[in-house]
Amino acid sequence: MSDEADLHRVLAEWADRVREELDIAGAPLDLDRVLGVAGVAAHAVIRPAAPVTTYLAGYAAGLAAASGADPDAAAADALDRVRRLAGS
Repeated sequence: MSDEADLHRVLAEWADRVREELDIAGAPLDLDRVLGVAGVAAHAVIRPAAPVTTYLAGYAAGLAAASGADPDAAAADALDRVRRLAGS
């Protein structure tokens, strides 16, 4: 197994544990997309922008979902908008 596969497995397991702890076990998570956006923020701005950016994208997606938007679509939209912002 490659280091990348090991990393992905560890992160997926950690995300499962966090979702369970936060009582959101069924929450959708596109791990690769989130990591991609975090990487873009870290390189386009500064490294500490990664967690701040992913938190804010998640918050925006949560608000949209709470207002009736499809959770998967809300998360994808938030992450896509941040990616465009960082690329500008």
